[in-house]
Amino acid sequence: MSIEIKVPVLPESVADATIATWHKKPGEAVSRDENLVDIETDKVVLEVPAPEDGVLGEILFEEGATVTAEQVIAILKAGAAPAAAPAAAADAPKAEAAAPAAAASSDETSDVLSPSVRRALAEKGLSPDGIKGTGVGGRITKEDVDNYIKNGAAKAAPASAAPAMSERSEKRVPMTRLRKTIAKRLLDAKNNTAMLTTFNEVNMKPIMSLRKQYQEIFEKKHGIKLGFMSFYVKAVVEALKRFPDVNASIDGDDIVYHNYFDVSIAVSTPKGLVTPVLRDADQMGLADIEKAIRDLAIKARDGKLSIEDMTGGNFTITNGGVFGSLMSTPIINPPQSAILGMHAIKDRPMAVNGQVEILPMMYLALSYDHRIVDGRESVGFLVTIKDMLEDPTRLLLDV
Repeated sequence: MSIEIKVPVLPESVADATIATWHKKPGEAVSRDENLVDIETDKVVLEVPAPEDGVLGEILFEEGATVTAEQVIAILKAGAAPAAAPAAAADAPKAEAAAPAAAASSDETSDVLSPSVRRALAEKGLSPDGIKGTGVGGRITKEDVDNYIKNGAAKAAPASAAPAMSERSEKRVPMTRLRKTIAKRLLDAKNNTAMLTTFNEVNMKPIMSLRKQYQEIFEKKHGIKLGFMSFYVKAVVEALKRFPDVNASIDGDDIVYHNYFDVSIAVSTPKGLVTPVLRDADQMGLADIEKAIRDLAIKARDGKLSIEDMTGGNFTITNGGVFGSLMSTPIINPPQSAILGMHAIKDRPMAVNGQVEILPMMYLALSYDHRIVDGRESVGFLVTIKDMLEDPTRLLLDV
């Protein structure tokens, strides 16, 4: 029996999608609920599972093709078994023909090399050709290079391998739909908002001491470590309560004030930056926030975020400090009116009561839309966050 494999119903406001990756080839056996293909929309990646056991028949749309909701993209032969392998002699020509294709595929997946891999190859005078990649999509990792050298294969590499590394080359690939959407939204934010950024700095020693004192008890009780993000979120929520203009957005000629606190958390993924939302963050405790952020980060990494996870959000927090950023000017996430940038915590000499002390300091950056948020509100908002972080007791006493 033949079953049509269709594009899932697309989210509202999403007109079409792109075939991202086929995980099965025609003639391959599939199991029920096994993922057949990833379909990428402007917002999320959708998986299409097999409805029954069987064999994948014809693929009607290849990777990169544009498709619409409920469009037939492949045929599944339910209950069918893959054809028996012919005699080895008959297979020999096919195997020889398949070898160049496999090599080409390996070259394609290994073409994008990380800086550490490029450096390791250059130091040893090696070419990526012949090194089997075990990373995502067959990419070569530094461990693959180390194993290649340890196994002695490097000694057998041709002398021409070193010059190959110095060859100038380029690779042109189309933007993914997600990347195009990110690019468009960033340009819209720059072109359609009166964006300014104000800065401050915060002494992180009180929170670091608090974490050190209660980390073990907190983890034992809640099953998760106490991080910095939960403090950031709680401080932001308190500041939003005091400065409602920052928790508002512009809709045409109207200002929409939100009486709820949905906070977007910027998460970096291999496909681009996404901003899943913590709903009703004002009603969450530190442990609830830490668990929710962990779950959203895992879903983002695995491409499992849903439209609901991504929709809404009144304010965004982005933490470039995890990558080592010391200071930045984050871009507003429309239609929100502001975004808070957190940065790396660095020991610096500071004047305290006329004495120089070495303290763990962090820069805060608040980018805001000056059409709706004035300088007084923006600075007051940032100072409130600074006060909350430097004296976490305020979060408990609401002062």
